[in-house]
Amino acid sequence: MTYVVANRVPVTPEFAERFEESFRNREGKVENHPGFLRMEVLKPEDPEGVYVVLTHWRSKDDFVAWMRSDDFRKGHAHPLPPEACRGKSEIETHELLISASAA
Repeated sequence: MTYVVANRVPVTPEFAERFEESFRNREGKVENHPGFLRMEVLKPEDPEGVYVVLTHWRSKDDFVAWMRSDDFRKGHAHPLPPEACRGKSEIETHELLISASAA
């Protein structure tokens, strides 16, 4: 089973570049954590849209272990100020049902 976490972040246009830069220069390297498969940061076409951060994990337990890790704390130690978002982030969790790639 692959466990997928989607974090939907409503960043204001004024903070978009800073938000993107925070992912380019991450301190807590999720890619070094056991069970991590991949991460994708989706930028909205509409400046008023939401960013979506997808992480793929081997299992839910691997994701939970990441959330409890020092690397997670490091990676979230310097959040954007409250005015950077137009509301709260929303977390969605899923089990991967089907994945298709180009032939």
